[in-house]
Amino acid sequence: MTSSASVAAYWDTAAATFDTAPDHGLASFVVRAAWAQRLREWIPDDSAEVLDVGCGTGSLAYLLAAQGHQVTGVDISPNMVEHARRKLAGCSATVVLGDAADPPVAGRRFDVVLCRHLMWTLPDPGAALRRWVGMLRPGGQLVLVEGRWGAADMSTDMPWWGGVSADVLWAAVSPLVARVHVEHLTDALLWGREIADERYALLAHV
Repeated sequence: MTSSASVAAYWDTAAATFDTAPDHGLASFVVRAAWAQRLREWIPDDSAEVLDVGCGTGSLAYLLAAQGHQVTGVDISPNMVEHARRKLAGCSATVVLGDAADPPVAGRRFDVVLCRHLMWTLPDPGAALRRWVGMLRPGGQLVLVEGRWGAADMSTDMPWWGGVSADVLWAAVSPLVARVHVEHLTDALLWGREIADERYALLAHV
């Protein structure tokens, strides 16, 4: 079975150039503004406590902190965590090193658990979803930005490697929550280019 260490090593290697992708680094004002607008729509409360699991270099955490939220980011890659801490210096955000599937946050509860393009790197995504739902306060929500884009360059036995379709993720999440909504993300402004694969946000409320 693919180990956590191999996943961390994969992302450690990717960290140095991760932000060069338009939707990762959000260097373009247009792309950054598009993500900021979606986050405002998904998390309208202006002072939510947000857990960003698999936060990577911290770009979404940065936008959320700028909108007034208290953000805790978790990532398994030491290099990603280092980049995120630099990016978030001076913001209302904390970044910790750990497994996003079981965040090391000492029993804390959150208003929102956010993840973007993470589920495909989890050996047991169902267990992770149950853990995240259990970390939400009453009325809280999951914001899962996911997609299905095909295989990546690492041999693995992870069940959702290459992404997960909205139908499959909906089926996994819906028994755990009160209601689920899927929003397809086809706007090229979010990605800095036109896309041909499936990308969406699944919003789930407890």
